[in-house]
Formats: sequence, structure tokens, C-alpha cells
Amino acid sequence: MSNARRSLAALVAVVALALPGRLSAQLRDARVLSTEAARRALAAAEAEARRNKWDVSIAVVDAYGELAAFLRLDGAPPLSIELSRAKARTAARFRRPTKSLDSSITAGRMALLNADNGLPMEGGVPIVVNGVVVGAVGVSGVTSQQDAVVAAAGAGAVSP
Repeated sequence: MSNARRSLAALVAVVALALPGRLSAQLRDARVLSTEAARRALAAAEAEARRNKWDVSIAVVDAYGELAAFLRLDGAPPLSIELSRAKARTAARFRRPTKSLDSSITAGRMALLNADNGLPMEGGVPIVVNGVVVGAVGVSGVTSQQDAVVAAAGAGAVSP
């Protein structure tokens, strides 16, 4: 093998060894809400709503706010469909309960009203697993405080 070929082979080997390290520095492991977890959250939220005889819509979203599961109970108002999805999306993207955003606006922090696709209305609760937000539950159809009770039951049903 010529010196040029040896040098090229050595260079390729060095790059190949260095590349995985560089790629791993550019990627991160992420927890993702599974279908089973979304179903579990939805079932727990539904059970809480039925226990209280509240006709609501329940949306479960992933960490990016994209819909993973949905249920509209008989009698839930049509507008509750979109409101539940918006509350869930807001809780997931802001990584906090929507009540905290609702309270911030009440305190005068009006800039939050400009958030794209954000709904700062109580009733959205993030799903947190080992300190990481993996999704959220949003509920609409009764009072905001009651919506939050149902959402919290759903979010609390997901565990590692």
C-alpha cells in the first residue's frame, strides 16, 4: 500500500472515530409520550369527569402540543373541542399549567396574549415524567377550575 493510500486510510479512520462523538453532541435523548400513556391520561381524565358528572372535551397532546388522544363526552359544548386542544397545547409548549398564565394575565402581563396558538385559560396541565414535560392534558366544558381538576387527574395518571 502506498504512503498516500495509508494516509488516506488513516484520515478516514480518524474521521470515522470522531464522527460518532460529534453526532452524539448534536443529538439528545428525549422522552416521548407513548400511545399507552396518552390512553391512560385520557381514561383517568374521563373517569374524573364522569365521577363529577361533568360533560367535557379532553385533549391529550405530546410535548410539542400535537394531538395524541381526544374524547368529547356526550353533552360537552361544541366550543369545548377546540378549547380543550388549545389548553393542552399551551400547557405543553409553555411547560406549565395554564392557570399560571391565566394568573399572569390577570396580574397585568398582557404580552402573553400575543403567544401563537396559546390559550392562557385554566384547564391545561402538563404531563411531567422525571422532571421532563412529555405532554399535557387540556379540558373544557365546565368552569375553568373544574376543567383543571379533570386535567390534573389525567396528567397524574402517567408515570415512568
